[in-house]
Amino acid sequence: MATLLYRLGRVSFRRRGLVVVIWLVLLTALGGAAMAFKGQTSSDFTMPGTESQRAIDALQHEFPEASGATGTIVVAAPRGRTLTDPQLQQAVQGLVKEASVLPGVLGAIDPFQVKALSQDGRHALIQVQFAERADGVTAEQRDAYEHSGAAAESAGLRVEHGGEVMNTEPEVGGTEGIGVVIALAVLVITFGSLVAAGMTMLNALIGVGAGMAGLFALSSTVELTGTAPVLALMLGLAVGIDYSLFITSRHRQHLTEGMEPEEAVGRAVGTAGSAVVFAGITVVIALAGLAVVNIPFLTVMGLAAAGTVAVAVLVAITLLPALLGFAGARVLPRRLRGDRAPLAAEKEGFGFRWARLVTKLRVPVILVGILGLGALALPALDMRVALPAASASPEGTAPREAADLITEGFGKGFNGRLALVVSSDSAEKTKAAVGAVNQALRGTPNLLAVTPPNLSRDQRTAVLAVIPTTGPTEEATETLVHEIRDRTHGLGGADVSLTGQTAVGIDVSEKLSDALPVYLLLVVGLSVLLLMLVFRSILVPLKAALGFLLTVGATFGITVLVFQKGHLADLVGLSVPGPLISFLPILLIGILFGLAMDYEVFLVSRMREDFVHGETPQEATISGMGHGARVVTAAALIMISVFSGFVLLDDPVIKSMGFALAVGVAIDAFVVRMTIVPAVISLLGRSAWWLPGWLNRLLPNVDIEGEKLRKELDQASERVPVAVG
Repeated sequence: MATLLYRLGRVSFRRRGLVVVIWLVLLTALGGAAMAFKGQTSSDFTMPGTESQRAIDALQHEFPEASGATGTIVVAAPRGRTLTDPQLQQAVQGLVKEASVLPGVLGAIDPFQVKALSQDGRHALIQVQFAERADGVTAEQRDAYEHSGAAAESAGLRVEHGGEVMNTEPEVGGTEGIGVVIALAVLVITFGSLVAAGMTMLNALIGVGAGMAGLFALSSTVELTGTAPVLALMLGLAVGIDYSLFITSRHRQHLTEGMEPEEAVGRAVGTAGSAVVFAGITVVIALAGLAVVNIPFLTVMGLAAAGTVAVAVLVAITLLPALLGFAGARVLPRRLRGDRAPLAAEKEGFGFRWARLVTKLRVPVILVGILGLGALALPALDMRVALPAASASPEGTAPREAADLITEGFGKGFNGRLALVVSSDSAEKTKAAVGAVNQALRGTPNLLAVTPPNLSRDQRTAVLAVIPTTGPTEEATETLVHEIRDRTHGLGGADVSLTGQTAVGIDVSEKLSDALPVYLLLVVGLSVLLLMLVFRSILVPLKAALGFLLTVGATFGITVLVFQKGHLADLVGLSVPGPLISFLPILLIGILFGLAMDYEVFLVSRMREDFVHGETPQEATISGMGHGARVVTAAALIMISVFSGFVLLDDPVIKSMGFALAVGVAIDAFVVRMTIVPAVISLLGRSAWWLPGWLNRLLPNVDIEGEKLRKELDQASERVPVAVG
């Protein structure tokens, strides 16, 4: 692989003008396709094969008029008055008429007719039925809905707009750009050259632009969840900068050793580029592997992010060599452009001193690291997952204000209403089953009320609203859902199923939790196999996998402490602590796996390279750390900066994803890879690089560190003397 990439790097350098033109044309074409074919993103989290989804499908068939999105307008009278006051009642009924004729609305229900009033008479719920699903409601229709009720407010009522129609995709504004600015500053400090830093950032931005444009171009044929593009942007930007950083750093090193620019580019792409390709492949495999969980929205998220990572790799090994050709010696600090003197100070840098300290105190370092990360992982034992509820929306938003007002007037359970669907082959059987269901649910803990049934046209399907006493993401509500299903399953020979946004969230979370151990085993097994190919070792891959598990455990623990338990929640701008988003754990494992292997390969491949060339295990460990610490530190800081930028967004889902990824990268890079790994390799000594002969012959040699490439180039230089000057 190194030889192939070496040739690709030199070709890209020589034909740099053509390469840049090709990428610009491709970027323009993808951008045009994105504008022409961009489709709507989805806020639905469906789960085929679950009870809640089966009930939703039945409702759409039997109650087609109610298959669209619903809105809930909450009205509240001033303190000391009730909605039965003639003036206020007239204002409420006027709002019902106004809502009924809003664009996209089929009708609105008068709360006085269905007795949707609070016990104190101050609050009422107006149910609004839209013709289209939430994804099909236009921005204009949603805006008209949200701004209805001006006359009611003038009459003294408080009006808030909620419901599933208000579920919109997260917006990516300018705040996350702060992370990009910090990343650029890290690049400038690392390279000591504005040209090198700017070129690296430009290369990454072009890759992200191409990847995102391609993703949106496909969005009209592939249903994307609202978080999928944000995840793709977050990950594509971070790895794009890091991959360009690795190759540019190696190129600069070769220039200071006196190589000609074309040769320096070729060797940089052949060696560091091999690590980039390997790291990119691991990320892509881990993300694409989410498809084995068989959850549609998670599969799309994984493939979307994998696509942007793949584009980032292609840009790094083709466009970057071309840009390096245009930059020439300007990628070096000004003081080194003339004579390209070796960077002697690098050998006395912090990486060497840190490696000597870690290897000297290797046993205490290993014990403290493992015990410390193990302690941080303990809160993960209490981790709960759920889909986001309106009550967890950012303060000041319409869904949050409506949810808080519903809680004030009716209780938390009204924000997590459930729907019990009873269907059979005859109206009589359905009626009998409804009676049996009501009888079975009497005395159920945490059950506030069950409403009278709403029957389909043929009266063979009935829908009963079930109202819990607890909020939609509380553990007691989850217990209630299971209790209702246990008590009503198969009653009266009818098909009885429970659904609603809360039930869907519980089903999604449980299926993801069941799939998590299988996916974790798949990822860990994959890491052991891939690293065995790279390092020709058994113990090094096992050490890497165990280190990855420490990273994941500690990351989960810290994220649970902040986002679920609320410790230091104010520092990240979290207003309401609660369960983690259902797909965060499994998604975090996939992403962190790829990033962890990225740093592992970059550091340990240099250790193995030096060991193979005759250095002792101790010397090789120190040398590998000394040469790689500066670049890995910069790469980790860039990743952390980019991910932290997304913590500044208001959306709690994106906020938690950015936080967990930033924390995970920090732990893996600085604690696991740069501290525990060199200590363990130093302790293992020569046995770290042991591989049985039969297995060595069986495994293909991917030559990721470019050992064969160097031999070929050394032999070529001996045959053809190279003129100096």
